[in-house]
Amino acid sequence: MKHSQSDNRPLGFPAGNKPAAQPRTLPRPIYGSVDQHPNIVRTHPHHHPWAQLSYAIQGHLQVWTPQAHFIALPHRAVWIPARARHQVHQSPQAIIRSLYLDSDALGLNWPDLRVLTVSPLLHELIREFALLPSDYDEGGSDGRLAHVLVDQLRKAQEVGLVLPWPTDPRLDAICRQLQSDPATGMDLQALGARLGVSARTLTRIFQRQTGLGFRLWRQRARLVHALPLLERGDRITDVALACGYDSLSSFIATFREYTGSTPGIFAANARPATDAREGD
Repeated sequence: MKHSQSDNRPLGFPAGNKPAAQPRTLPRPIYGSVDQHPNIVRTHPHHHPWAQLSYAIQGHLQVWTPQAHFIALPHRAVWIPARARHQVHQSPQAIIRSLYLDSDALGLNWPDLRVLTVSPLLHELIREFALLPSDYDEGGSDGRLAHVLVDQLRKAQEVGLVLPWPTDPRLDAICRQLQSDPATGMDLQALGARLGVSARTLTRIFQRQTGLGFRLWRQRARLVHALPLLERGDRITDVALACGYDSLSSFIATFREYTGSTPGIFAANARPATDAREGD
């Protein structure tokens, strides 16, 4: 799904917050960095003249654009093309490994943001490569590691949990309300009545602008709301209720459908890693 850039700000983009100056070139066609700041959960809206792959080896991260929220759960990463305006949100205990890439030089010309699977091999490659100095020897073993990493990245499949954001101001208001109060039981007819718009009209616009029906969009929004609650250790039953589920089994089934895991397993894996190397 292609997402063109616009001046609209998604929920959470602060006005007037300018990014820091960026260098115009990379020291190598691909290099990595480590980001472990437990008390910093978001960056300002910004863009790079190069592509970026953001991956949480612990916790999870979200990349927000004016068009959608891209959620990278464990073993998934977000590809951010050059010059795409975005904002990164990460869970409080997240450990991030980022790759910065000259996508043209490397032949990785994905033009749009996307969530990619991270295989066990790619996980280890990213983890090791991010610790290399920016001026690593391209002709030595570090350079060969970079080639293998890029080759594995080319094989990564697009998956993902994406929450498209509508541009229509009436739908924008409804989506913001659902994000702030995911437990509400109001249907589209009741929500539209507050705005003087019929449910039929809203349904048509919703489908056209997000590619999702209202029920599926709200289901994804509730799941996104559940992630930080689970990570901080809330009881699964309480999380289900906070997200508008009357049935615990229904919440668990929906969570498994989108993530391939249960809420309990996700919460357990969100705890800080015991491997000392993760704190480097």
